[in-house]
Amino acid sequence: MRDIIKLKLYTRRKTSLQRRNLAIATWEGVPSVIFHTLLGGQFLTGYLLYLGATSGQLGFVLAITTFVNIAQIAVAFLIQRLTSRKWALVLFISLHRILWAFTGLVPFLFPQQYWVSAFIAFYVAAFLFNTVGAMLWNSLISDIVPARVRGRYFGIRNTFLNALGTLTMFIGGMLLDRFPESQGFLYLYIIVWVCALANIITFMFYPDVTFERSVESKFLPMLRKPLQDSSFIKATLFLASFLFLQNLVVPLYSYVMLELLKINYQTISLLSVSQTLTMMGSFYIWGNLNARYSNRRLLFWTLPIIAASILSWGLLSAFPQLPVLFSAHMLFGIGVGGFNQLAFNFMIGDTPKSERPMYMAMYSAITGVAAFFGPLLGGKVYEWIADWAKWAQVFGMQLVVGSAMIVLALVLGRRILRDV
Repeated sequence: MRDIIKLKLYTRRKTSLQRRNLAIATWEGVPSVIFHTLLGGQFLTGYLLYLGATSGQLGFVLAITTFVNIAQIAVAFLIQRLTSRKWALVLFISLHRILWAFTGLVPFLFPQQYWVSAFIAFYVAAFLFNTVGAMLWNSLISDIVPARVRGRYFGIRNTFLNALGTLTMFIGGMLLDRFPESQGFLYLYIIVWVCALANIITFMFYPDVTFERSVESKFLPMLRKPLQDSSFIKATLFLASFLFLQNLVVPLYSYVMLELLKINYQTISLLSVSQTLTMMGSFYIWGNLNARYSNRRLLFWTLPIIAASILSWGLLSAFPQLPVLFSAHMLFGIGVGGFNQLAFNFMIGDTPKSERPMYMAMYSAITGVAAFFGPLLGGKVYEWIADWAKWAQVFGMQLVVGSAMIVLALVLGRRILRDV
């Protein structure tokens, strides 16, 4: 009887500790999502245009965040030697948050002709540190969240945080429309600095859970593990190809709307809000479907939805502007919400636990290179077609890219992402 009582008490304590850790991981996301929302998307595009960036420079900035993921391969090897993932995470996340927030000081620290260059320098440095932080967070969170609740937990977490991001996006858009650019961006960056500091503090409450290290102690044998997993590497290469096509156009939506369609910040924020709301609703649905179907099968189902959202820009040739853009953003929210959630579950759920850091690093590196060249090339294409007809600039690329994505998904996707 005494042993039974002890077992029940131990089980309750363990359950209570797990709930506490999950709550910390959720609340940590509050300042993080506000920080990232106000520094990304249309706010990033608008700030760079305010600093004087061209579409080519904008494409580079949007691309570099994924290219630096190559460094995660080295990070996956080096973290095997860490005694504490938590405090290494706090260090690198702090450097990322502070350096990215420093981009708001560029107009005060440098002459105007160096604004874009200075922004890029701070931005690249920030995301080099973020590469390490992201790897550590992925490794730590995969051990914090029990496998049996992973799909539904991330569905609920993503829904909650995206609701907050939606509100933040809308308020940020109103601020930029209400106040002149310099004053509006100053207000945004004040909020950003508060959230950066709050986010760093909340990371300190993360648990430092036990780390199951790789069975390999040398770099090359550890690197070969994911490379020799043919099912994993084929799926990763396919998803990288799809992301390359997607990133030719999607990261530059804000540029098209701000510069070519002359849509104001508040309207763009409403478009982003509609995308986020549908994404939030889809998280719960994709999470429940994930309890019945595999990550790979559901990933395949997201691909035609994403491609259709890009193709729907072509409807601008025959229908009013705003209804088409709202429809395109909402459809994209459904597709990309599922894709991001399922790709993350694919990385942390369909891979061996002891080798998971290197698997995640390989996935991030391969998809990161593909996603890097997408907006980089897309930005250059917009420079090349600057003298073309307006329809070609506004939705011509979307029609070409969306068609290619449909073909890729139907020809290769079904075969590569089948259940194994």
